[in-house]
Amino acid sequence: MSEVATLAGFPVNRYLLFRVFKYAVYLLLAYNVYAFFVENHAAAGAVFADGVQLGKVIEAYNDSIDTLAWVLLLLVFELETFVLADEKIRGWVKWSLNAVSAFCYVFIIYSFYGYVAEMVYLTDLAPMAQSACELAASGDWKLVLEQDDYVPLTAQSCAALGDAQMLRPADAKIVGDAATWGEIRWLAWTDVINAGTWLVVVFLLAFEVWLQLRHELSDKIMRYGQIVKVLLYSTLLLCAIYWGVNGSFLDFWDAFLWLVAFFFIEMNLFEWQAETAAE
Repeated sequence: MSEVATLAGFPVNRYLLFRVFKYAVYLLLAYNVYAFFVENHAAAGAVFADGVQLGKVIEAYNDSIDTLAWVLLLLVFELETFVLADEKIRGWVKWSLNAVSAFCYVFIIYSFYGYVAEMVYLTDLAPMAQSACELAASGDWKLVLEQDDYVPLTAQSCAALGDAQMLRPADAKIVGDAATWGEIRWLAWTDVINAGTWLVVVFLLAFEVWLQLRHELSDKIMRYGQIVKVLLYSTLLLCAIYWGVNGSFLDFWDAFLWLVAFFFIEMNLFEWQAETAAE
């Protein structure tokens, strides 16, 4: 296949075009850090009415912190598997990459704990004795519409709820009916499954990179790893589809971009191992 393609009538190097597309995906993921921060900040104002305490920061800004750590880890994998030559990953460069990776793993694991804590938090809902309109009359209550989406509970919004039993989480003046909380709980479970699966993916990738740097990553290990990762990436794809159907577009778009980004990392690793084996 020719290395030159035609784009809008102009000749373009295929590899350059591929690289531009790859780094565009990385930039979009970096932008998602800001997008999740805006979404988390708006939700934190409703959930933590008295302000976000230091111990609750990871719970309040779980998505944005998690995404930032993942972007940094993605860049480390890109440096290790594509940008840097094997002989460059020595000494202070190696230790710097390991330090950044360890920093990211701490926040990624802690974010996974945050997703589990949120899921547990949503299973402990207390029924309200008052109706939605009685709560609206008392003021300061918010109505949950969907995950991380809260609006003031007013006489107009309560009328649509009728006599439905209102439920509230502990320590928050937020109410919703059982059906709404049920959908949010399923989304919280999806967060947990997604985050746990990604942990297994990156640990497996880190192990393969470690073997490759030692020139011990054989074709047999690669084949077994690919079988396991097909199952893992299939789980992640199902989570993305579920978010696309029942969650927010941002969650779906972010999950899709991460699958594309790690497809690039897998390609890097495959080519790197093939080059080493040929040598």
